[in-house]
Amino acid sequence: MKTSLYVLLLIATISLSCKSGKKENVDINTDKTERTSSLIFPEEVHFKSLRQITFGGDNAEAYWSFDDTQIVFQSNNKKWNVSCDQMFLMNAEDTFDSIPPPMISTGKGRTTCAYFLPDNKHIIYASTHLSADECPEIPIRKEGKYVWPIYAAYDIFVTDLEGNIENQLTFENGYDAEPTVSPKGDKIVFTSTRNGDLDLYTMNLDGSNVKQITFELGYDGGAFFSPDGAKIIFRSSRPKTENEIKEYKDLLTEGLVQPTKMELFICNADGSDLKQLTFLGNANWSPFFHPNGKKILFSSNFEAKRGFPFNLYLIDLDGENLERVTHSETFDAFPVFSNDGKKLIFSSNRNNGGGRDTNLFIAEWQD
Repeated sequence: MKTSLYVLLLIATISLSCKSGKKENVDINTDKTERTSSLIFPEEVHFKSLRQITFGGDNAEAYWSFDDTQIVFQSNNKKWNVSCDQMFLMNAEDTFDSIPPPMISTGKGRTTCAYFLPDNKHIIYASTHLSADECPEIPIRKEGKYVWPIYAAYDIFVTDLEGNIENQLTFENGYDAEPTVSPKGDKIVFTSTRNGDLDLYTMNLDGSNVKQITFELGYDGGAFFSPDGAKIIFRSSRPKTENEIKEYKDLLTEGLVQPTKMELFICNADGSDLKQLTFLGNANWSPFFHPNGKKILFSSNFEAKRGFPFNLYLIDLDGENLERVTHSETFDAFPVFSNDGKKLIFSSNRNNGGGRDTNLFIAEWQD
């Protein structure tokens, strides 16, 4: 689900994504240290080193196991014989190009938003495979406006590391997706349309004790827990005017949203003390807590005039001290810190030869 935002925005504004960056070209004959440093823009002072780990297709939604030894991510890399996003598992030190990592989804339908469970032996993800074997259609525009599909066929499943589905966690009609797990190891937060709107819910790891935690009209999604499990950060597009509300409701009845205007919100894990964190305009999304729990790292195009670039930014929990972290001219998003706080994985267009590929990169983080 989250990857689709980038893919569709890229199609709409691809001419802006082909500009050359400020970084040096990568020379395959140079040593490893030089290749690593050449991926980093000079202003990216939080990156001690940077390693590219995929080389083709759209790769995103990469999440660490709780012990930081493995990574699960979604990819539509055609060289890996998939037609749309499927889930892949890799060791944290691996790199993949033409030879694919193990696929742990069924290979049917479309999948999104995988996340490790605390035992490091199971993974949750959303999939449409019960509805159809084929990839569902991806609408790009509705009456000239950019839209994003909300597939009612998505449900949330639990699989082992060999791809065997062991449990289905959601059974409601409508969209159930975007699940992530609390570092405390007790709760899952996810987005659902079970009440007719796109709201956040929590549930136990076995799917029981489902509770709605956001209630205002609009799309609430992409939620993550704080390191202590006490708070949740998420993105939201909340219509305010009569015309905005009508447009939002009309699109939702067709299984669509228009996510070009999103801000970040923060609340307690039970939904209380809800506050808007950003007031930047454009699309602010893919937030993730800094390991110290006092800052949020997120992706935004608020400085862009025509949709691109997207870069990573840090902001305090009170909305102060905004700091730009990456300096791409195209796209950086989906930042996720390792549990030990030493590394950051994210998706980027850098080093793709000016094409459309979005690859995964792992940075050694320094404050």
